[in-house]
Amino acid sequence: MKTATVADLRNNFRRVSSWIEHGETVQIIKRGRPFAQLTSLAQVSAPRSAPKPDIMAQLKEVWGDRVFSMEEVRAMRDAELAEDQA
Repeated sequence: MKTATVADLRNNFRRVSSWIEHGETVQIIKRGRPFAQLTSLAQVSAPRSAPKPDIMAQLKEVWGDRVFSMEEVRAMRDAELAEDQA
């Protein structure tokens, strides 16, 4: 693993970026201590995304085929607001 200081990043970025492009991992030193590591994105495996929940299936499970009228929705919202204010 190659090392570079913060000043190297500022003053010699082309050299450091060349190392990274060629597959090197570069450890960044700040005030004499390791601070960070720079690695090419090609070397980092993409994080796996969690499967998205099937919201429509969940709604159907809870409510079935029920469709609320606007009056029912207003009544439910008013009831929720009344609970929040109490």
